[in-house]
Amino acid sequence: MGVREELRRRFGPRALLARAEKEVYRYDAILVGESPLAVVLPETREEVQALVRLARRYGLPLVPRGAGSGLSGGAVPEEGAIVVAFTRMTRLELFPEARTAWAEPGVTTARLSEAARPFGLFYPPDPASYRTSTLGGNLGENAGGPLCFKYGVTGDYVLEVEFVDAEGEVHRLDRRAYDLPGLLIGSEGTLGLLTGARLRLLPLPPHRATLMAAFPGVEPLAEAVSQAIALGAVPARMEFMDPACVNAVEDYLGMGLPRGEALLLVETDGEEREEVEAELALLQETALRFGARVRRAKDGAEAEALWRARRAVSPALGRIRPKRVNEDIAVPRSALPKVVAEIAELGRAFGLIVVQFGHIGDGNLHPNILFDPKRESEEKVWELAHEIARVALKHGGVLSGEHGIGLMKRAFLAEALDGETLKALRAVKGALDPHGLFNPGKVLPL
Repeated sequence: MGVREELRRRFGPRALLARAEKEVYRYDAILVGESPLAVVLPETREEVQALVRLARRYGLPLVPRGAGSGLSGGAVPEEGAIVVAFTRMTRLELFPEARTAWAEPGVTTARLSEAARPFGLFYPPDPASYRTSTLGGNLGENAGGPLCFKYGVTGDYVLEVEFVDAEGEVHRLDRRAYDLPGLLIGSEGTLGLLTGARLRLLPLPPHRATLMAAFPGVEPLAEAVSQAIALGAVPARMEFMDPACVNAVEDYLGMGLPRGEALLLVETDGEEREEVEAELALLQETALRFGARVRRAKDGAEAEALWRARRAVSPALGRIRPKRVNEDIAVPRSALPKVVAEIAELGRAFGLIVVQFGHIGDGNLHPNILFDPKRESEEKVWELAHEIARVALKHGGVLSGEHGIGLMKRAFLAEALDGETLKALRAVKGALDPHGLFNPGKVLPL
């Protein structure tokens, strides 16, 4: 019996999709891979175990996938791979008294947040794709989001993980001694297949306030952010958009945004209203000193309208050019003014459209290179992406704040890490995945 027959017998139509259906699984949100040999949609961890054992027997690679909303090629398959799509593993249990939840990898981030809200709780990691992205993908990439400056990223909320190893065995790991879950979180599915996690929830802060500040450019905005944080501000959210990004969103939404200016969106929250107001006042005063015009949201509805502008960035940019490379560098906050200026200059030098936005509070920037492959050379685009990565490294930053390395930045990793670190990473990969079964060709440079 061949592999196709075994897959059909064990998983039925969930394994051998028609060619047109399989083609969907070649993509993530930015890159395209090879057509997979098969796509399996397991519903239980026992099915995941069976699939791992089958794949090992035939020497076939397994590529884990959540919602396909990733931005680094981490879920893109190579030729002959089996894609493991976890979107049917959606069991979710809440334990309000313990402020925890147990979630399978196919649960969306939004579903967990909405389930926690009636209990006065929330799950802080909130990537921009939180309505569609799954917790399995969030764990694989150690995703962040607008709240990460104050509240941290996915890994900060993981108490325990369950995963299937290269032998098809199930393990549960907690963080009470060695931080073994930390080894799997952010490993992009290269060390094992995550089948569940116990997650920490927080009480919803009772008070919050939002303001928007319009600056004459990105450099004074970055200076104001750096200054406000140095003075002690720790807002819940601190997002920025450069003038090109603002113009694109205004073209898309028509909501009266100030064209040609850089925007800073800030939200403060806390247990005490006085604390929230004091922090917002500090942020407002700092913005004014750097030439900003400030508008405060009068209520929750107006605050939601302001944040809608930030969430609209991706569809707005898609109207300018059909393709984009979404960079994801993170740099020290003190370097922000220089970094944003250097990236803007690189865009001009390459003759390509570069817009910048992101979680500026923790130095996580998203320079996007917009292009049309019929008009602009993709080779030139990737050359510019490499140069942007080098800007981050030059200023003491890292290649990725939340999107991961995947395929997109694999070639850059040798410049970001020393030889001994790369050797150690390969040793870990060899120890946990000796057969090279899990997501081969990702993260580590060839």
